[in-house]
Amino acid sequence: MLTDQHDRRISYLRLAVTDRCNLRCTYCMPEKMQFLGRASLLTFEEISRLVRLLAAEGIERVRITGGEPFLRKDLLSLLEIIAAHCEVAVTTNGVLTAPFVPALRKMGVKKVNLSLDTLHAERFQRITRRDGFAAVMNTLQTLLEHEMEVKINMVVMNGVNTDELHAFTELTRQNLLSVRFIEEMPFNGQGNGFSGIEWHYRRILSHIGEKFELQKRQDAPGSTALSYRIPGHAGNIGVIPAFSRTFCGTCNRLRVTPTGGVKTCLYGHDAMNVRDLMRDGFSDGSLISAIRSAIAGKHADGFSAERANARKMLESMSAIGG
Repeated sequence: MLTDQHDRRISYLRLAVTDRCNLRCTYCMPEKMQFLGRASLLTFEEISRLVRLLAAEGIERVRITGGEPFLRKDLLSLLEIIAAHCEVAVTTNGVLTAPFVPALRKMGVKKVNLSLDTLHAERFQRITRRDGFAAVMNTLQTLLEHEMEVKINMVVMNGVNTDELHAFTELTRQNLLSVRFIEEMPFNGQGNGFSGIEWHYRRILSHIGEKFELQKRQDAPGSTALSYRIPGHAGNIGVIPAFSRTFCGTCNRLRVTPTGGVKTCLYGHDAMNVRDLMRDGFSDGSLISAIRSAIAGKHADGFSAERANARKMLESMSAIGG
């Protein structure tokens, strides 16, 4: 099994398959992005090999992220390969997703996280710098109609969308879905425009609790979210202390960026690069040995990882892997 120096078993991989995105969310990336060339990205064969090896080492779940994963032309074929080894889930912005939902359901990919930060079309355009609100809402409806396990990810931004916390919570009344409110993080790729942590997870919960009765649910092992049910609601809510980093002690995650960078912590630097090692001819055994060594050096929490990161966290989230 893959285990770090703090005796945490690593069983969950977040795999970014592209840095490209069809939105330009203000908290995620600059308005003008220079995306990578195709040769810089992990190939189909490299991703397939990596997942096969990691599954044999105890990785049980893989979440596909981007950028926007549905911009990658071979995504469905990749999902089929990965699903043969692990449980697969997808995080998407929903603009292109709706037509693919039946195929996802058929191949057994039932868990989809939908990034959605507002329920107003005009505000959506301001946040994303694009006009895609109708397409995203169509994807949400399509996911629910196909009985997918849907989680809406809402990044809570001071002075931008905090007036919608109650409206998002209301979505769980009739719909069997989860809404997760995420603390904003400093990953917009431009070093400015970050609203800080005025809306930390305690304030978010307090605000929602002014209108709704929140009852704590049992959180899954390794969960980043604090989960709550509301009496009479079909769905539930969760709050992710992404900036406060209260969940680090049970972290079971490994990240791989679109270019093969291995991150043992979102707030840390790349510990190694699997793309480069594979292209240098490393054997399966040597590759896994290098990954084990990287995981062994995993920091105790996001704060120590951030202190050790010389790049000072100015990367775009799309380059890291959402």
